[in-house]
Amino acid sequence: MQMSPGKLWGMRRLADDAGRFRMTALDQRPPIMNLIRERLGQSPAPDDAVAAVKAVIAATLAPASSALLVDPIWAYTGSIEHVSPRQGLILTLEDHRFEDGPGGRRSASIPDWSVEKIRRIGGDAVKVLAWYRPDASAAVIAHQQAYVRAVGEACRRCDLPFVFELLVYPLQDAAHDYVEDAAKRPEMVIDSVRAFAGPEYGIDIFKLESPVPAEQVPEPGSAGAAEVQAWFDALGEAAGRPWVMLSAGASAAAFERVLHYAFAAGASGFLAGRAIWWDAFQHYPDLAAMRAELERDGRAYLDRLGALAAAQATPWTLHPRFADGIAIEGGGVDLPKHYSGMLP
Repeated sequence: MQMSPGKLWGMRRLADDAGRFRMTALDQRPPIMNLIRERLGQSPAPDDAVAAVKAVIAATLAPASSALLVDPIWAYTGSIEHVSPRQGLILTLEDHRFEDGPGGRRSASIPDWSVEKIRRIGGDAVKVLAWYRPDASAAVIAHQQAYVRAVGEACRRCDLPFVFELLVYPLQDAAHDYVEDAAKRPEMVIDSVRAFAGPEYGIDIFKLESPVPAEQVPEPGSAGAAEVQAWFDALGEAAGRPWVMLSAGASAAAFERVLHYAFAAGASGFLAGRAIWWDAFQHYPDLAAMRAELERDGRAYLDRLGALAAAQATPWTLHPRFADGIAIEGGGVDLPKHYSGMLP
């Protein structure tokens, strides 16, 4: 399997030395904004307040992460100082605001932001979340697929890894925002992954939700565990490339259970946010108390997830996609001639 030099280097930077992803997300926007707005009684949530929360999360959790996922508006400026040059940096491309209609949701990029700017700012990878349902209207599906395909082409052009996140959502429910759909069906989650598994989308890492609602995932080895494992196995097979689990607002205990199944199905790690830091965020606006709980409980939980990944997750380089090894595309003495870097 050949990989372009930039994508290969970016993938390596996102992972730890063993090739497992222990990535922390603080690009969440509405969940953080909504709580700040409620606590402060201000609408919209003040920009500096949102940025301050993200900086506290970065300062406490970045040291235990292989990579950090940040948004460019509220997180990057206050968080980048906490990211070691030896760690990976992922930047969000999609706008948290989406167009919602009877046929489903349409995604778009943050205004004035692009894959090219992510490369220039020093990002190691691009992340996009696309809301998706296989039963959305044909026009919405075409829009979502065209958007993801365009991002994939830009990532190829800029030679950056493309981290792609999918979330199923209930139709015509604008209030449903960045939380797991408790009524989702496993088939819908897996069919969504299959829809984007083709090479035309250029996805390097899938960031996936549990095919079964996280709070309904049983303890490994208990009644019903085999059936749930079969759904996770199907999820990994549909992805066809390295994949990680997202927490989608699941509780810490539920997400830890989910990871046991995901790792057994071949996942290479996690990219999670609220499962790690949401409980501490409940102290807001007391940032000192939030920081103290993150340093004590948040770090301990993140370390526990990291240990679980070290013991059970599949290094991304050992994914079956790379069964014959990984070669540098255009590598060798003619690399200067063949490598184009950023194409026009």
